[in-house]
Amino acid sequence: MAASTATRVQREISHFNQEKILGMTLMVDEKNIRHLIATIPGPVCTPYEGGIFGVDILLPEAYPFVPPNMRFTTKVWHPNISSQTGAICLDILKNDWSPALNLKTALISLQALLSTPEPNDPQDAVVAKQYLSDHATFVTTARRWTEDYAKASSTRFNAKVQKLVEMGFPEALVKKTLDAVGGDENMALERLCSN
Repeated sequence: MAASTATRVQREISHFNQEKILGMTLMVDEKNIRHLIATIPGPVCTPYEGGIFGVDILLPEAYPFVPPNMRFTTKVWHPNISSQTGAICLDILKNDWSPALNLKTALISLQALLSTPEPNDPQDAVVAKQYLSDHATFVTTARRWTEDYAKASSTRFNAKVQKLVEMGFPEALVKKTLDAVGGDENMALERLCSN
């Protein structure tokens, strides 16, 4: 990554964290400035409300002239997000990207996508079909997935906390780290070990 690009990325992260945008977080991997981890709170009045969703971001060498590669690390039931891989179908992460956009814009767009799915341009055809043909079941499933995968109070989250605490890490630090990496236990362990 060119020095000017690295400077831009550092400036973007600094501004993002100073602004405390909509409860989102953005952190850089200390070993690789091109790898970032973000969290997005689920929008109010949606099935995702109350959840914290992790997003893995990889900046290509040509950033900001090409879009960041983003994927959800927290499982989410949504027509435009793969329920298997977390891949995202969003125009600004593809053809509609412009160097005038930034990480803040991309993350706000992801949160907006959670509020307004586009089932006619799906990433996950099964979820899109359910959204269009049985909306009540879609909402119920999306809420259940938010409870199971995106809420700190979930049983799975607590099991991950307990496992890492048993390895000797302080509970408060474990919870904070797991939240920061969207509940990804392996990434949390890597980050805890590097401190």
